[in-house]
Amino acid sequence: MIHFQLVTLSGTKFEDDVYEVVVPTLDGQIGVLQDHMPLISVATTGVVAVRRNPRDADSAREFFAINGGAIEIVDNKIRILVDEADHADEINEADAQAAMDRAQKMKAEATDQVSLEHAQALVDRHAVRLQVAGLKRRHKRG
Repeated sequence: MIHFQLVTLSGTKFEDDVYEVVVPTLDGQIGVLQDHMPLISVATTGVVAVRRNPRDADSAREFFAINGGAIEIVDNKIRILVDEADHADEINEADAQAAMDRAQKMKAEATDQVSLEHAQALVDRHAVRLQVAGLKRRHKRG
């Protein structure tokens, strides 16, 4: 088992001993299991998937939408520091879709590079939130 902490600006979002954590990085997703080599890396916008027990099916995993941050792995502990993280159960899919629509409209109407980059960051954030909401919905059906 490894000890996993997901820490946001507002406090600890998740902390427990788990079997596996899958994290989005600049080089793609990495799976972190017991005895993983020490690592400090950048987390990118994407989905963090947590498997509490080795025998848990994919449908039993917990999902979080993150917008990037820092990853530290040392001595069977993984800590991810992010500005914010949304657990799948906290995401209202209709609200996330409405926010995505607004972000895409902002992007289409951007008149300068700064506005365009801000709008793109919002699009990316809401795309991940929708992805996590979709994962939750699919796994509840299955």
